[in-house]
Amino acid sequence: MYNGTKVLDIHAHVSMPYNGGNVLASMIASNTPTKLDPRKPGGLPDIGMSPDAMKARVKRHTDLMDEANIDAQLVGPRPYMAMGYMQPHLLPAWSRFQNLLIAKQCEMEPKRFVGAAALPQNAKADDLKHCLPELEFCHKELGFHGIYLSPDPSGDRGSPGMDQKYWDPVYEYAQKNKLVIIVHGTNCSDPRIATIPHNYQIGFVWEQYLATQLLSHGDVFKRFPELKVVVCHCGGALDRFIKTDHHLAQKDLSKNLFFDTCALDIDYLEAAIKQRGVNNMLFGTETPGSGSAVRPETGRPSDDLVPVISKMAFLSEADKLKIFNGNSAQVCPGLAKIAA
Repeated sequence: MYNGTKVLDIHAHVSMPYNGGNVLASMIASNTPTKLDPRKPGGLPDIGMSPDAMKARVKRHTDLMDEANIDAQLVGPRPYMAMGYMQPHLLPAWSRFQNLLIAKQCEMEPKRFVGAAALPQNAKADDLKHCLPELEFCHKELGFHGIYLSPDPSGDRGSPGMDQKYWDPVYEYAQKNKLVIIVHGTNCSDPRIATIPHNYQIGFVWEQYLATQLLSHGDVFKRFPELKVVVCHCGGALDRFIKTDHHLAQKDLSKNLFFDTCALDIDYLEAAIKQRGVNNMLFGTETPGSGSAVRPETGRPSDDLVPVISKMAFLSEADKLKIFNGNSAQVCPGLAKIAA
């Protein structure tokens, strides 16, 4: 909590069981979708992990949330495990496996987690209609309140830009059912960045920034005026132009396009909040994720952002409450409900 107000985290990922990678490896090696047995609890395949072990994995997640003063999270797939470059016939089974794990985590801790769907995005399809069966299953059967979309699921820049009508089937479903869309980069196969450790992080930067620009300049929010989209990591990168410059979209996007606070350098995060605007910044940490490096000045993990934001002198108390709670509650009614 922050001063008696629940802290809502819009950006979090499922705590994948360590053995879950075996399912993925088996699918890729055999080029055969995993069979999800409906006779088993939750339909999950045997991944060699007992219920107690899964509980322990989720408990580690909630323990880290407690240490970081986070009350509830919108939890979705792990982006670097999206595997959008797999054979298209494997993607539905992999998405379903991830979604069943997300649902299991939400079931174990219903007061802490709300689900967001992984979709079997095929960049070469005519549009995203092929994702609607999984999306409807996640919404109606699993009770999810969000959708993760990758701007470039195959990692080769082969997807249509996020302003194109290719994306409309999911945009339409999200608007109709008040589901928030979380835009997060996934895999990146650009050979130039092979030298960089965890180079998918670089892909996150440019794909999320490109998505921000395309959504801003395009007519998506004219076609879908009630659509709510959150671009992760402050939008990937910041703008270098002043607000009146024609290089930036000269339109009001304040009710449609939002950003999270998942940037761990304090100077960068301050600049992002000032540039994006308090009303469009949602608290996000991806705890547990890539923020485990310890800040030397505090001895705390860098994703421990509640004390960081609470000390920002340029923010009023009302601003901080919007970032920690109000904005996420408004954008994601599922989080508002769980917080209440």
